[in-house]
Amino acid sequence: MNNKTQYISEEGLVKLRADLEELVSVRRQEIAQRIHDAKEHGDLAENAEYEDAKNEQAFVEGSIQRLEALIKNATVIDGTHGTDHVQIGSTVKVDGTDGKEVFTIVGSTEASPGEGRISNESPVGRALLGKHKGDAVVVHVPAGDFSYKILEIS
Repeated sequence: MNNKTQYISEEGLVKLRADLEELVSVRRQEIAQRIHDAKEHGDLAENAEYEDAKNEQAFVEGSIQRLEALIKNATVIDGTHGTDHVQIGSTVKVDGTDGKEVFTIVGSTEASPGEGRISNESPVGRALLGKHKGDAVVVHVPAGDFSYKILEIS
């Protein structure tokens, strides 16, 4: 399992813990009951219900392991950070080739580019980290280079 530090907001950590609790307390029992019921239907070699339940059990157990590792390696992003340079948790307003955009730098666990939440590990996130208001930033991606000017950090 990956032991890399995972940056996450306090709200994100609460959600991960709730998801883990749901899997452990509810889903595990539901699947165990499905497996039990399927076993009562006879020959397991030709029992699609049993196979389906076992596959779901493997998926849920994998999800539990992943969530436990994420929580174990989580570092909560401090919500009270300075605005002198871009860091994880910063919201950055930039002006680029596509006009003005706003990005919030988050850990990879909470990244959602469609919502403007970009990972600190993404090309744009890496390029912005440590930069100051007024800095010009060039982002190198396979599709070509993008230029941004940092207008505001909050």
